[in-house]
Amino acid sequence: MNSISDSELHRRHVMIAIWLFMVIAMVFAMVVLGGVTRLTHSGLSMVEWRPVTGWLPPMGEAEWTVVFDKYKLSPEFQKVNKHMDLAGFKAIFWFEFLHRLWGRLIGVVFFVPFVFFLLRGWLTRDLARKMLFMFVLGGLQGLMGWYMVKSGLVDRPDVSQYRLTAHFSLALIIIGVIEWVALGLLFNYRSQDGVTRPLKAFAFLIFGWAFVTALSGGFVAGLDAGFAYNTFPLMDGALLPPDLYQLSPVYLNLFEDILSVQFNHRILAEVLFVLVVVFWFKARNNDLTGRGRLAVNCLAAVVLVQMLLGITTLLLVIPVPLAAAHQAGAVIVFIAALWTARELS
Repeated sequence: MNSISDSELHRRHVMIAIWLFMVIAMVFAMVVLGGVTRLTHSGLSMVEWRPVTGWLPPMGEAEWTVVFDKYKLSPEFQKVNKHMDLAGFKAIFWFEFLHRLWGRLIGVVFFVPFVFFLLRGWLTRDLARKMLFMFVLGGLQGLMGWYMVKSGLVDRPDVSQYRLTAHFSLALIIIGVIEWVALGLLFNYRSQDGVTRPLKAFAFLIFGWAFVTALSGGFVAGLDAGFAYNTFPLMDGALLPPDLYQLSPVYLNLFEDILSVQFNHRILAEVLFVLVVVFWFKARNNDLTGRGRLAVNCLAAVVLVQMLLGITTLLLVIPVPLAAAHQAGAVIVFIAALWTARELS
């Protein structure tokens, strides 16, 4: 293998990183579109999974009628949308179709440049393995999406909150893996002597807390828990609702009780806000790089906006635009927290 100059290696790394950030942007858009699909009750409109042949929508009224007839056999139509006509079905179908189509496009946008960079010899063995891992995660995400949809096609016309949260968490993991690798290609990270070990640990604690908080939001969405207890800061008339954790065994309250699930999400989000405020003040006493200080400031800003979005969305009883923005905000907080941890590591 011919040796290349440092400047040429850097140029290649920058190009690969830009491509990876484009993939992150597409996955982010996928998450937002998926949120809108759920909020508009469109996610169960496609009752078949055709990963290879599903690139095209129904063509002509005859094909639309066939697809609609299949939907009529689903629990959602029979229990919720029994009076829906073909025009109404088309309205919800397009959201789910675009969501699935976008996922396929992400696969193409990832795979084609990956093969190009691999054939050009731009990827080391270690980097190629990381790229293959990303691609496998993407394939698993497609399977998880269909596994989630199947849960709403049996008896209950709603997807399992467990599968919904798993689907969302895998999207965050994909973004996190790609972001970590892309940042490493774009910047030459070295251990920062001006950053104390406790602050570095604090940054990773915040990242982990942001991830758990986002997952708790998945259970809120899966149970439609945001449509209840639409007051703040009181919940059910109290700071500590009297009927918390009534299910047995107790751990089920983390996943299946609407009151407890929403309460947990509130507490996690409030603690995250406090942690970031304390972290921001502590970071001011450390000798951070310009990028590191920018990351810390961005993290503080997006957490503040996300907190305000969450409260507003709750008080207004989950309007679709605000709810979608709040889900997008969770992803942005996750990205900012990981970037901050990377800069301070």
